[in-house]
Amino acid sequence: MMDTIWSEKEKGQKIARLGQDILQVSRNDLYLAMRFFSSALFALEPVPDSAVEIGATDGSHLFYQPVSLIELYQQGPEWVNRMVLHTVFHCLFCHPFPRQKRDPVYWNLACDIAVEYLIDSLPLTCVRLPVRGMKRLFYQELESAGGIWTAERVYGFLAGRDMDERMAARLASEFWRDDHRYWQQEPDSPMSRQQRQDWDDLREKMEAELEHFAREASDEMKSLTEQIHRENRERYDYREFLRKFAVLREEMEVDLDTFDYIFYHYGMETYGNMPLIEPLETREVKKVEDFVIVIDTSMSCKGELIRWFLEETWNVLAQAERMSRKFQIHLIQCDDRVQEDRLITSREEMEQYLEHFTVRGLGGTDFRPAFAYVEKLREQGAFTRLRGMIYFTDGYGRFPAKKPPYETAFVFMKEDYQDADVPPWAMKLILEKPEE
Repeated sequence: MMDTIWSEKEKGQKIARLGQDILQVSRNDLYLAMRFFSSALFALEPVPDSAVEIGATDGSHLFYQPVSLIELYQQGPEWVNRMVLHTVFHCLFCHPFPRQKRDPVYWNLACDIAVEYLIDSLPLTCVRLPVRGMKRLFYQELESAGGIWTAERVYGFLAGRDMDERMAARLASEFWRDDHRYWQQEPDSPMSRQQRQDWDDLREKMEAELEHFAREASDEMKSLTEQIHRENRERYDYREFLRKFAVLREEMEVDLDTFDYIFYHYGMETYGNMPLIEPLETREVKKVEDFVIVIDTSMSCKGELIRWFLEETWNVLAQAERMSRKFQIHLIQCDDRVQEDRLITSREEMEQYLEHFTVRGLGGTDFRPAFAYVEKLREQGAFTRLRGMIYFTDGYGRFPAKKPPYETAFVFMKEDYQDADVPPWAMKLILEKPEE
């Protein structure tokens, strides 16, 4: 009896090791096809797990069912390669760590569709499988709409369709590759935040490497490059982004970082009241001097949301280490034409503006008039060193064709218009809606 138990245990261990060997071969195949992908590809630790159907991840591990994995490999190595790449892409684009509460059926399906669509766009024979039936028809719908199809955008697309449970189940069977049972249910937990940060860091590193390899491989990896670039832009921290608008300048202030107390004390001890080195009276700091905030005041915008956005932005800019003593902020309200330009030069003026804020406009949406107006101000010498503009909007509009000579970001409220495309010269930032 005991021999039988040990025999079964050894058999299970051998099958688990064989499954791990298959995963190693699969990851090697993918690495040879995408050398820039190594950091992400080997970030997940393989762990045998009889509870999953084939494979799964929690953001740190690659769980696999040994017997099912072996059977999948017998169908062809590209099946396992595809499952592994599919799972790693989920992590790379932070699908297991959703920021918003979404319908789990639609969200799981949207993530699978976005990942499969991306994989099928890559020129990789090691993951190439035939695209047939409903999958091909669905791809045609996506291609006819154009643009980059992130999981968030696919989710909005699915939510806008009239799908019954049967249709959703058919789509899920077409795009399914792995289990999502270990995806994080508490995205704000310390572990989840750390995992998200780790994958954000990997993705940013991968973008730089991918751009280098993509130049050598022509446009073969264009779809992946665009997807990663967009994800990195949209996940950019808002406070970190605002630092881009600061300029380097000197201020009259003791620079304690350059002050050496050892030599100072030695001089005082040796020569009396004569320190050898005195602290510098100026230091270089980055401060916000000129800044433009444009508010879309078209019919669909909400006054309370605009006020919240202005308060959040001002709270960041007004921090002592970022705001220059002399600054000017142009607050421009614009729908399909510029409705108001309020110049703010002090904290008191900003607080008064927020207290008596009134929406002006409620017409259509057109981004071009605001850019033309700012360019006119620049030509007139209204700015000292304009570094950037933030355009807060909740809808679609027409963008200028030419890149402005300053940093630009379009800020959208999450969920409502997360699939809106912006020009390649601008950043798209997503803000979470405040609690009701």
